[in-house]
Amino acid sequence: MLKYTTSLFILIFSLNAYANGPLVSIGTHDQFFDSISQLCGKAFEGKITVDSSNSDAFSNKKLIMHVRECDPTVLHIPFHVGDDASRTWVISKTGSGLSLKHDHRHKDGSNDESTMYGGHTIDAGWAQVQSFPADSYSKESFVNTGIPQSIGNTWQMYIYPEKFTYRLIRQGFEFRVDFDLTKPIATPAAPWGYKD
Repeated sequence: MLKYTTSLFILIFSLNAYANGPLVSIGTHDQFFDSISQLCGKAFEGKITVDSSNSDAFSNKKLIMHVRECDPTVLHIPFHVGDDASRTWVISKTGSGLSLKHDHRHKDGSNDESTMYGGHTIDAGWAQVQSFPADSYSKESFVNTGIPQSIGNTWQMYIYPEKFTYRLIRQGFEFRVDFDLTKPIATPAAPWGYKD
């Protein structure tokens, strides 16, 4: 009984320490996160460099990423597609890596049917490149919303001194947008669901 009680106490103590202490992460995750944080407050224009779907959803529209909100553990990066301000990338330190979520909203600020999907790092990655394979929540959401082909999604982000890249890949599909970091542009209005 004493052994069980001691083990339980150690478990509770460890959980409390984790909840109240700093998030622990590895160097490559910190370097990647910090490189994006250095862009905080700035916006950049991008262009599609690969789209195997041949969709017109993004073509002939101004593409803007805005590193809008930064704190030590979470980054909010709206991705504007023309007049559509429904998308915000959320990168978070979790204590076991980095998480990428896609916060999708309607114009009134309410959640889209498909929102907060994304993935979590499963390895160290590199200071310049991180990959986020779809997590369980996202896979379930994709099946429930009738796009089961997306369960194989992996999102990748690259950060270099002159370029930021957002890339989505799965079997037989690739979508990539490159943003020019050498030419900051005027920051856009708040994305849907957020306030200036």
